[in-house]
Amino acid sequence: MTHAKQMILRYFYFILGLAINSFGVAFITKSALGTSQISSIPYVFSLRFPFVSFGTFTFFFNLIFIALQIILLKKDFHPIQFLQIVTNLLFSFLIDISMNALTFFQPSSLFLRLLSLLIGCAILAFGISIEVAPNVVVVPGEGMVRAISKVTNLKFGTTKIYFDVTLIIIASVFSFIFFGKLNGIGIGTIASAVLVGKLVNIINSHFNGIQKISHLAA
Repeated sequence: MTHAKQMILRYFYFILGLAINSFGVAFITKSALGTSQISSIPYVFSLRFPFVSFGTFTFFFNLIFIALQIILLKKDFHPIQFLQIVTNLLFSFLIDISMNALTFFQPSSLFLRLLSLLIGCAILAFGISIEVAPNVVVVPGEGMVRAISKVTNLKFGTTKIYFDVTLIIIASVFSFIFFGKLNGIGIGTIASAVLVGKLVNIINSHFNGIQKISHLAA
């Protein structure tokens, strides 16, 4: 396989992973048990200002993540990472498409809401596995975690936990400011933080297709 064909395939799988991710986030959000931790702040803002879409708020908050990476990394922020802006635009657009596609889906019973949450976590984990495997460019949230990890010398996994908890706390604070209670943050937010990483590890270990995608970057 030529190098050019490999690159095309790597970016194809990366975009496919983003699309699956957006659908997973939408499924978790539709459970009405809270959205994923990485989307918690923009989702709370979209509830307070419904004339601006969830995807649009996601785009603007991810721009903040990119700007913070530049500040933290300085010369170590390589120009290729400006592709995160394109990635951010695409992902935000796909979130709105996924949310609109699931407009009909309004689970009412607790069982259906929990099922929606679990399905969403599984979809999100699968999407993350596909997105990361080609090793082309990081999404802004992951880029932010890597930047913090590099400047603090903390392990990536440890930094990820602190980062996710911080996002949930900030989203909760804004929720209380806007609504006087938790709105958009719930058991689903905590569940996605706990389950998705573990599901990613399971998928990466048992799904041969992920390993084949990874070999494209070798």
